[in-house]
Amino acid sequence: MWKNFFYFSKGQRIGIIVLISLIIIVLIANVALPLFFPREEMPKNAFLSEVKAFKKTLVSRDSVRQAMWQQKYADRYKQYQNYQNPTSAKHELSYSLFTFDPNTIDSAGFTRLGLKPYMASNILKYRNKGGKFRTSADFSKVYGITPDKFKELEPYIAIKEVSKPKVDTIVAPKKAFKQDVFVDLNSADTTLLMQVKGIGRGYAKGIVRFRKETGGFTSVDQLHELYGMRPENFDRIRPFCTVNTALIQRIKVNTASVERLNAHLYINFYQAKALFELRRSKGKLKEMSDLKILQEFSSEDLNKLKPYLSFE
Repeated sequence: MWKNFFYFSKGQRIGIIVLISLIIIVLIANVALPLFFPREEMPKNAFLSEVKAFKKTLVSRDSVRQAMWQQKYADRYKQYQNYQNPTSAKHELSYSLFTFDPNTIDSAGFTRLGLKPYMASNILKYRNKGGKFRTSADFSKVYGITPDKFKELEPYIAIKEVSKPKVDTIVAPKKAFKQDVFVDLNSADTTLLMQVKGIGRGYAKGIVRFRKETGGFTSVDQLHELYGMRPENFDRIRPFCTVNTALIQRIKVNTASVERLNAHLYINFYQAKALFELRRSKGKLKEMSDLKILQEFSSEDLNKLKPYLSFE
C-alpha cells in the first residue's frame, strides 16, 4: 500500500524534476547576483543630514497663516492704542502748525498740518463742489477731524471774508390764459382745453379719457364725474365749455358684442351679458323700453345710457 502512495506517473515525475530545478536556480541566483552587482550603500550619516536640511526649508501653510494673523492683530492693536491715546500717536507723526486758510490751502498743506490724506481729499471735494468755509466752526464739521485736532488747529485758522454769491431772482411770467376761448368737450384736444383757466394738464387728459370711454359728453355737468374735480373748479370752467351732442359715438345695440358693450364706462360686464342674452332671445331690440325688463339696469342707468345707444 505504501508503494502506491509513492507512485508517480511519468508526467508528475517530469513536473517534480522541473520544480526542483527552478528552486536550485533561484538559490544559486540569490547567492551569485550580489557578487556580480554589488550595492552602493549611502552613508547613513550623510542621508540623515540631508533629511534635516530639507525639513528646515519646509514652512507649513498654517505657520504662514498664523504669522499673517499675528501681524494683522499687531497692526490693529497699534491703531487701537493710537485711538485711545491720541497724544502718543501725535508724537509718532511729524507735522508742523502754521496759519492757513482752509478755502485756499492745497492737499500737501493739509498733510503738513497733520491731517490724513483722506481728510484732505474730502475737503478738496467739498471745495470743488462750491463749498466754502465761512467760519472756523465750519472747518470742525469736516469728516474725520476730532475735537482735539480741531482745538489744536483753531488758533491757526485765518479765513478771508467770503462774499455771498448774488442770487438773481427771476420772476417767472404768469401764464396767459385766454378766458374768452370756448371749447367743445367732444372735439377739443388737450392743448386747446388747457387754454381755459382752471383746466390743467390733468383735467385735460381726464376730459379726453372720459370722452373715449363713453363716446362723448352729453352735458357739461358730466365734468363732475372727472377724478379730482372740485366744485370751485367746475364753476370756473363751466362758462367756457360747450357740448356738441352730434359728435357722440353711439353703440349699436343689435350688433355690438359683449366686449364692445362692456367697454362703455356706464355698462359693467353683467349688464353687457344680460343685454346680449336679451337680444338673442327676443330678437331685434327697437327702443329703450325693451331694456326695462332687465333687472341689471336701474331707471337711472337707462337714463344715463339713452344718449349712447342706437337701435338701428
